[in-house]
Amino acid sequence: MRRSARGSGRGGVSTVGVIGWAVIIGAFVAWEGLGVVNDHDRWPTISDMLRAVTRPVAGRWILFSLWLWLGWHLFVRGWQFFLRR
Repeated sequence: MRRSARGSGRGGVSTVGVIGWAVIIGAFVAWEGLGVVNDHDRWPTISDMLRAVTRPVAGRWILFSLWLWLGWHLFVRGWQFFLRR
């Protein structure tokens, strides 16, 4: 079998996908770190933004709906029942 151009690691995980997620998570960690170190008025942290969004009840429901939608599309959509062939 030929490997794809993107390359696949163990378990069919794409190397490009793993690097992409590492960059995204690293950017969020760097943003949060800069926000904690710097003055909060100049550089809001991610937790500050989430606190502002979840203060109203409608914001909590919208964030919860987005979380469910993301989980559905990332995990459930591509999932196959292990007893079904």
